[in-house]
Amino acid sequence: MTLVDTINSDIKAAMLAKDKDKLEALRAIKAALLLANTSGKPVDENTEIQILQKLVKQRREAAEIYDSQNRKDLSAVENMQMKFIETYLPKQLSEKEITDEISKIIKDVNAQSIKDMGKVMGLASKKFAGKADNKVISDIVKGLLS
Repeated sequence: MTLVDTINSDIKAAMLAKDKDKLEALRAIKAALLLANTSGKPVDENTEIQILQKLVKQRREAAEIYDSQNRKDLSAVENMQMKFIETYLPKQLSEKEITDEISKIIKDVNAQSIKDMGKVMGLASKKFAGKADNKVISDIVKGLLS
């Protein structure tokens, strides 16, 4: 079953359950996937994961903005949608798992200083695609190389 099929069946279930919050998040996912399908490029699993990560990032940033403006009501909606969208992403790795793997990558490419960050980030981004946020990866790489 593809992600689009899963989303469509979950939309039906949310409509029957009259769960408006979940329905709104699912419709956002479906819209993003449909938009990607019409772009002409084939949408594979990696592209779907990137789309979901982008939606999560958008909601996280919006929630932070709402929090800074003391709009807890709007922030709560964004956080709720973010949690619904995250359920369709692969399990995220812990910081310890990421740190261990990045340490191995640093040894493999023989990185010595922060100047070698590009080499390490290139390999790490590919290895952790969909499993970790690039900002977290970047922070860990900076910490290990400095």
